[in-house]
Amino acid sequence: MLYGTGEWQKEEIDLTMQDIMEEMDIAFPHLGIYLHNVPKSIMIGNFSIALYGIMVASGMLLGILLSSRIAKKTGQDPDTYWDLSIWLLIFSIIGARIYYVIFEWDMYKDDPIQILNLRGGGLAVYGGIIAGVLTVILYAKRHSLKLPLVLDTCVYGLLLGQIVGRWGNFFNREVFGEYTDSLFAMRIPISMVRPSDISESIAAHIAEGTNYIQVHPTFLYEGMWNLMLLILLLIYLKHKKFDGEITLLYFAGYGIGRTWIEFIRTDQLYIPGTSVPVSMALSAVLAVVSVIMIIVIRRRPAAGKEADGQKDGM
Repeated sequence: MLYGTGEWQKEEIDLTMQDIMEEMDIAFPHLGIYLHNVPKSIMIGNFSIALYGIMVASGMLLGILLSSRIAKKTGQDPDTYWDLSIWLLIFSIIGARIYYVIFEWDMYKDDPIQILNLRGGGLAVYGGIIAGVLTVILYAKRHSLKLPLVLDTCVYGLLLGQIVGRWGNFFNREVFGEYTDSLFAMRIPISMVRPSDISESIAAHIAEGTNYIQVHPTFLYEGMWNLMLLILLLIYLKHKKFDGEITLLYFAGYGIGRTWIEFIRTDQLYIPGTSVPVSMALSAVLAVVSVIMIIVIRRRPAAGKEADGQKDGM
């Protein structure tokens, strides 16, 4: 339920949000939003289907549709991307799982069979991206396609998939940040959150007599950042200077956003033996390398023309 902002309604919000929350509720107190009975799954017949899975699958489907539209717009065969998508879906999920397990090995080393239990959660975006890029490279080589152009086309679908898929984290009550009292602060009942995701800072701000935590909704931050990036890349498409530039701009833009978002998350994966979040380090490196590559590649034609001009004058 979404309350309005009248005087009596504000009072109702304050009273509701300061007391005990129901187990399935989620609230954004400073936005005046209180959502009752937000489910984690839905029942279809006798089957329980996780909303996380529905959002991820929906993101993938919408992403494929967008990439196929971009392919048609840029003179490519859209059917290529429907064919490629089958392999991308399979290997991206495998890659996302492997990446997560590698950096959370202590969780699985005593019961390796749990690695196959995807219903228990544990997919890492970067693992999916790495596996996806490798899949595209092999597919493009096998079918004699122009790799930079294929990557540019896939990036649009990837971004849309990330935007939609992040809402799966909302239903799962995960991928949130440290305590905050900012405009977008989100409240979730403690019973719905993994104990490992509750940091000392969050725990220290749990008010006596309440049963919720108040945190940064980092899944929302990343979703909005990616939406902004997607819009900018769609606008830039007809202005790109070379094939592969969209891909580099994606890695630069996503890397910058993920670096600061990862900094405030509480469910970080760390580089073994360090306290450095692996996704934050990878994001920063990708952003820097991508920006450097864009600058270098853009300067090459100018440098070539300048050299030709110098020869003509000799």
